Amino acid sequence: MNDRPRLPETRAVLAVRHAVRGWLGRYLPEGVVAVALSGGADSLALTAAAVTEADAVDAFVVDHGLQAGSDVVAADAVAAALRLGCRSARVLRVEVGRAGGLEAAARRARYAALRAARIEVAGAPVLLGHTLDDQAETVLLGLARGSGARSIQGMAEFDDPWGRPLLGVRRETTRQVCADLGLTAWEDPHNSSPEFTRVRLRTEVLPLLEEVLGGGVAAALGRTAAQLREDGAVLDGLAEKLLAEARDGETLVIETLATAAPALRRRVIRAWLLSAGAKSLTDSNLRAVEALVTAWRGQGGVAVGGSISGTRLVAGREHGRLILGLHHIGPDLGRHHH
Repeated sequence: MNDRPRLPETRAVLAVRHAVRGWLGRYLPEGVVAVALSGGADSLALTAAAVTEADAVDAFVVDHGLQAGSDVVAADAVAAALRLGCRSARVLRVEVGRAGGLEAAARRARYAALRAARIEVAGAPVLLGHTLDDQAETVLLGLARGSGARSIQGMAEFDDPWGRPLLGVRRETTRQVCADLGLTAWEDPHNSSPEFTRVRLRTEVLPLLEEVLGGGVAAALGRTAAQLREDGAVLDGLAEKLLAEARDGETLVIETLATAAPALRRRVIRAWLLSAGAKSLTDSNLRAVEALVTAWRGQGGVAVGGSISGTRLVAGREHGRLILGLHHIGPDLGRHHH
């Protein structure tokens, strides 16, 4: 496009533009993208590069309403988006609940609003300003969960509809882009509040690791996450074939699972449970269900969470098959339906 804005060709600007151009080339050679713009340095730098590299950009600014003056911050972000050359920019106001903690509730509200808004721009993918530093923090958070390789795979570069072009770019680079472009980035006070685990990782843990291990920790964590995602994709593909072989209607054949490698068997069990509506599966959930296959001693069913209101899913073993039933919670506590 001839009317794309011209940006100064500083080292930082070129790094971010290169990252966005590479992402577009891999996932969206032509077309429209949306950008989730908070007004912070990461999303401002992303927006500036996206406007230069993509055919058209629509900006979505989520106002969580959690701080006084959030409406002013949102309005400033919209104005910045339009100055940078976005085709459109608008505020998405959301109500944030408290279930699961403020951070998680805000994230749910934000993603729900972005998912709905993208439909209005022909289902364009939504670019998010997550950087290499965010990826490193995510990997460390996943490590603490202890759920195996899947928990430390970090964020994917493209997880439709979410695109993350800046996963190889350091946060200091996005800040420099804003300085190079004369943009005033908003500093979210939550990003410096030690009550949030991610903030302590950012300000205390990662700097200490960099000091003790001699630098390069964030990049190393990013590389590890990328390698694990590649390995996981291969294992998931093999598990998909095994799941098809093991299925017998809504049940799984024990004999087929018993002879499979543990890494594949647990992936099959996980996919089977998720397809039935299980939520928030943990490693202990999967291993308990796996024990119905590999260490069967007549034990009872294993509760695996989410289902329709008033019930929970329970995995059990019956006639050489893994089965799922609904366990009713409340007055009919002992009643099951298969």
